[in-house]
Amino acid sequence: MSRRVVITGIGVVAPGGSGGTAPFWSLLSEGRTATRPVTLFDASSFRSRIAAEVDFDAAASGLTPQEIRRMDRAAQFAVVSAREAVADSGLDLAALDPHRRGVTLGSAVGATTGLDVEYDVVSDGGAKWNVDHAYAAPHLFGYYVPSSFATEVAWAVDAQGPTSLVSTGCTSGLDSVGHAVELIREGSADVMIAGATDAPISPISVACFDAIKATSPRNDDAEHASRPFDRTRNGFVLGEGSAVFVLEELGQARARGAHIYAEIAGFASRSNAYHMTGLRQDGAEMAEAIRTALDEARTATSDVDYINAHGSGTKQNDRHETAAFKRSLGRHAYETPVSSVKSMIGHSLGAIGSLEIAASVLAMEHGLIPPTANLHEPDPECDLDYTPLTAREARVDTVLSVGSGFGGFQSAMVLTRPERKAAA
Repeated sequence: MSRRVVITGIGVVAPGGSGGTAPFWSLLSEGRTATRPVTLFDASSFRSRIAAEVDFDAAASGLTPQEIRRMDRAAQFAVVSAREAVADSGLDLAALDPHRRGVTLGSAVGATTGLDVEYDVVSDGGAKWNVDHAYAAPHLFGYYVPSSFATEVAWAVDAQGPTSLVSTGCTSGLDSVGHAVELIREGSADVMIAGATDAPISPISVACFDAIKATSPRNDDAEHASRPFDRTRNGFVLGEGSAVFVLEELGQARARGAHIYAEIAGFASRSNAYHMTGLRQDGAEMAEAIRTALDEARTATSDVDYINAHGSGTKQNDRHETAAFKRSLGRHAYETPVSSVKSMIGHSLGAIGSLEIAASVLAMEHGLIPPTANLHEPDPECDLDYTPLTAREARVDTVLSVGSGFGGFQSAMVLTRPERKAAA
């Protein structure tokens, strides 16, 4: 019989504060937004000049000068999140076999911030075509290899088991956790430190999204620019951050008296084999991922209490996702609260899937469904219950969290209370 996997620790670095799970949940539950004009670089020449930034102080977050010098901003986020997750879990790492402890991290764009800065230095601000490597930072190689993020976390938690990085675009944060679950289920590890990180708020990333007009140009109203499912939406708002979890086999977690946030009962990923950025209108591939995840979780569609949507705020995605919910859940889709936390913390690419898992688990923990901020004028083609503006109290036993990414990736995860499954 497959081993059951639960979340026993959460660590978050997110927009709207300096980091930490508590301020992250406070922002979501209060329906506040962290979107604002870009401050990390001079964005005055760009079409979209807004983002959801983390007010991150690496030293105050416990990183040493050597760690700060060595690691890209996204790697720093991941290590800080991992340390918080381990502390939250109450695990005594010294008492556990490090060979039975592994790491999986997700990231869509790797060390974008570090590479952008270093290119500016070695090219003398872009003036030199033949760059001078002598000016590069001594740890530049680590920026070129995104797997260095997973290595940094493994060092931080002394994980000597399976360690890897998953990069599947904007579903990376779901897929990395799904992979970690499989490693525990198959017996390759007893504990996995899993999640995702990205820090894409840099000139190259902003330029790329400007070119395809995917991001919102609502620069005069940054606070309300991210408007998933709203008729007036005009693109997503770039974000950054990290969320990391401690995953354990259920029996081990119960034996040590751990606080169990949720069981990861089902996961599935599909591809649309269709277009790099385009989506099929009928949502068939996302619907298939949802159905497969529910089947793995042995969960009926009628048991889903809340859907944490991808909800990027592009018309294409919001309509595709709405169609997928209807296709997979049938009439129950109309009875189920849905919300997008991207309305508050922006879209942090590969990291967002893990941040949305954190939001889903905390919704279960607190009996409160976070809202979709800025949803004042619903799109008539998005006619489900998108929990506009204000959080809603509700008992949440089962959450469906979904993601959609460039390349046609579509992922779905089912989170439940362990006792619900045991009683079924």
